[in-house]
Amino acid sequence: IAMNKSKLAIGLLVVGTLTVVFGTVLVFVGPIIIDNQIVKNLVIDPKNEMSYTMWKDVPVPFFMTVYFFNVLNPTEVLAGEKPMVEQRGPYVYRKHIQKRNITFHPNHTVSYLEYRSYFFEPSMSVGNESDVVTIPNMLVLGAAVMMENLPFAVRLMISTTFKTFKEGPFLTKSVGKLMWGYDSKLVDFLNKWLPGMLPSTGKFGLFAEFNNSNTGLFTIHTGKDDIRLIHKVDSWNGLTKLTNWKTPQCNMINGTAGQMWPPFITKESTLPFYSPDACRSLEMVYQREGIMEGIPLYRYVAPKTLFANGSDYAPNEGFCPCRQSGLLNVSSCRSNSPVFISHPHFYNADPVLLDYVQGLQPTEDQHGLFIDIHPETGVPLNVSIRLQLNLYMKKVSGITETGKISEVMMPMMWFEENGYIDGEILTTFHTNLVLLPMVMVYMQYCFIVLGLATILGVVLLYYRNKVSKQSSYEVCSSLTE
Repeated sequence: IAMNKSKLAIGLLVVGTLTVVFGTVLVFVGPIIIDNQIVKNLVIDPKNEMSYTMWKDVPVPFFMTVYFFNVLNPTEVLAGEKPMVEQRGPYVYRKHIQKRNITFHPNHTVSYLEYRSYFFEPSMSVGNESDVVTIPNMLVLGAAVMMENLPFAVRLMISTTFKTFKEGPFLTKSVGKLMWGYDSKLVDFLNKWLPGMLPSTGKFGLFAEFNNSNTGLFTIHTGKDDIRLIHKVDSWNGLTKLTNWKTPQCNMINGTAGQMWPPFITKESTLPFYSPDACRSLEMVYQREGIMEGIPLYRYVAPKTLFANGSDYAPNEGFCPCRQSGLLNVSSCRSNSPVFISHPHFYNADPVLLDYVQGLQPTEDQHGLFIDIHPETGVPLNVSIRLQLNLYMKKVSGITETGKISEVMMPMMWFEENGYIDGEILTTFHTNLVLLPMVMVYMQYCFIVLGLATILGVVLLYYRNKVSKQSSYEVCSSLTE
């Protein structure tokens, strides 16, 4: 019996020790296994069904929300008074994204065209596309600034052309027409006699060239050879750098295409991406930690230097000619029209811009842009990109349509593109990337605790038997005496 107890004790001791060793090994090996699985499942490859479908079809709710700045005093603005605007909206469009012409290359890159289409969502909007708003006429006031250095006689002729086609300094039209285009005899005339002057050849609208269009030919890294390169842009429309800015740094095409990033992001990481709509690379910086539906995330926001002018932030000198900080001059890639991009309501911009227009109230919650990203995978969980379209306006002699307009940076509209993971994809994401790693962590510590408990039990049993034997020996000795 004593022999059997000894064998049992030794067996339990061995099992306990092995269990502790196994649990300890899991502590070190477990994270490596998880990271390897993340790398394996993130590579852009049709074999990775879930991640490839997310990349190809982006099957998550994506919306574009639009707000217009309705000009309340157009007559007074022509007389030189401060513009008064009221924000109208939101007008919400469901955005459908799909990658086509997908071609994989031997150097571990993949090319594609990403098509986007928009569908109005009345239930999510305040108002309808038939709502009428008044905004500056880009064809007139934008062209006036573009032509201000031409001979006076030419400016008079341009003004006569505007009158001939009944084009005034302000437009009062429906939201739908301003967004997706309206018939204009002036546009038809310019496209016929001055082809290439306007960015589009059909109807003229602020988003006319967005709907049912693609964002250009992207070639990005698949991550198959180096996961650190996954989603990073190799070229755009065959270009590895841009040509419309003034310095090599500003012409760089940096980061990803703006939908996913490489995994294993740290708080020191930035999120660079190339935006064809902004005609440049942008970069987000870490702000804080957060949680979405139990999934840990990092929130990234735009730094104040993003649209700073060259005087306030020297690296941005290449994006000039600049005006006040908070404005990006995109005229070089918008047919030289005096169009500027900013944050909505001039958030994070030079405060003087708010003095030129009445009716703006910038706040970070409503007008700051952000990306909530899962740091382990580089997959965005919640995204909100907010930008404002502004027109530089001023009086131009010879073009009477400009009246006595004071020099002003006029906000026309702002839009938010937002998307978030939900439903089945969120559940799968939570299961694979939160629950399973958590189970592995609990398992490794359970093995260690169980092993230590087994070893402790054996030790206590051994000590108890030893004490029992000692007591029996003492009793026998007493009886012998």
